[in-house]
Amino acid sequence: MNYQETTNWMFNQLPMYQLQGASAYKKDLTNAYLLVKHLGNPQDKLKCIHVAGTNGKGSTSHMLASILQEAGYKVGLYTSPHLKDFRERIKINGKDIPEEFVTDFINEHKNFFESNDMSFFEMTVGLAFDYFAKEKVDIAIIEVGMGGRLDATNIITPLVSVITNIGLDHTQFLGNTLDAIAFEKAGIVKPNIPVIIGEYTHDTQPVFLDKAKECNSEIYFAADLISETYPSDLIGDYQIHNKKTVLQTITVLKSQNDFKITRKNIKSGLLNVVKNTGLQGRWQQLREFPKVICDTAHNKNGLEIVLKQIQKEGFNTLHIVLGVVNDKDLDEILPLFPKKAIYYFCKPNIPRGLDAEILRQKAATFDLKGEVYNSVSEAYQKSIENAAKTDFVYIGGSTFVVAEIL
Repeated sequence: MNYQETTNWMFNQLPMYQLQGASAYKKDLTNAYLLVKHLGNPQDKLKCIHVAGTNGKGSTSHMLASILQEAGYKVGLYTSPHLKDFRERIKINGKDIPEEFVTDFINEHKNFFESNDMSFFEMTVGLAFDYFAKEKVDIAIIEVGMGGRLDATNIITPLVSVITNIGLDHTQFLGNTLDAIAFEKAGIVKPNIPVIIGEYTHDTQPVFLDKAKECNSEIYFAADLISETYPSDLIGDYQIHNKKTVLQTITVLKSQNDFKITRKNIKSGLLNVVKNTGLQGRWQQLREFPKVICDTAHNKNGLEIVLKQIQKEGFNTLHIVLGVVNDKDLDEILPLFPKKAIYYFCKPNIPRGLDAEILRQKAATFDLKGEVYNSVSEAYQKSIENAAKTDFVYIGGSTFVVAEIL
C-alpha cells in the first residue's frame, strides 16, 4: 500500500474516534500492552512527559516541545487529533513522520493488527513509540488521547506527568462530574513520578491529592506556584494557564533529571511554538481586514474563554462560522454564544458532524440567528463576502470545522 492507501485503511478498517465517536472508544489497556510487546516495548527506551487534561493539553505539549528543542534536544511529539494530515500526530523537532515510515510500519504489522482487532488509536500510539525509539529521541512529549487511566498512551512511565485542567467533556466515557473526570485523568499518575496540575477546583484538587499520596508522587499546583510568565506566539487568553503549567513542568524536569534548559531557551521556546512545532488552530489569525480568527475550542470551558476574548476585540459586526459534532451538548455550549452576531451554520465533513439544519434550529431557541450552508468552506466564503473590513469573523465549534478552512 502507498501512503494514501495506508492511511485510508487505518481510518476505514478500524474504529477511529475522530470519525466515529463512541463506537471507537476502548475501555481497556490489554491491546495496548499486547501491541507494544509485539513491537519489542519501544516505550521502555523513551524518556517521556505525559500530558492529560480537558483543555490545553495540545498547546501545553507543543510549548514543552518547543522549549526543549530550543535547548538543543531531539524531541518527539505525539498529539491528536490531526487537522490536515495524519502525520501531524507524530513529529520530531517539528517535522512530521515520513510517509515511508508510516507505510512500512503498517505493511509490516498489518496481519497482527487485523488478527488482534487493534483500534486506529492503538496502532497510532504503537507507531509513535516505535518511530521515537528508532530515531533515538532525547525526550518524547506524549499527549493523552482521551481521559488518561484507560488511554492507550498510559503504558509509559514518564519522567513527569502533567494534567492541565478538568472540564465536562466526553462525559459519556469519563463520567459526568468533575471529580469523576479528574479520577480518569489522574490515572496517568505513576508511583514515585512527580505530577504537575495546571488548574484545579475544590472538586478536583482532593482527587489529585489522593492519587499523588497513593502513588507517593510529589504534586505541584502550577497556578499557585508560578506568578510570572513570558510572552508567547500562542496569544489566546487561555494560554496564560498553559504557560504556567509549562514553566512548572520545566522547573521539575530540570531539578529531577539531567536536562539543561536556560531561561533564554524558555523565552525563545514560548515565542516560537508555531515555527518550532507547526501547531495550528489556536486563536490563529487568517486575515487582517476583516480580522479572521479560527480556534479549535469545542467544549464549555474552552469556548467560554475564546468567546470572552472575541468581545475584547474592536469590530462593527461579528460573523460566526459554526459547526459541531453530533455528540456535543448544545444546551451547554450554545448559551455561551453572543446573540448579537450573524451565524453561518455548517456541518464538518465527517460522519460525526451534526447536520447544519439541526444546529440552526437548536441555535434559534437561544436567539442565535443565521443561515445554513452546504459546507464549511461555503459558510466561510459567505462570511468573508458579507464582512466589512471593520468586522470580525470567527470560525469554530469543532476541531474539524477549523481543519477544513486551514
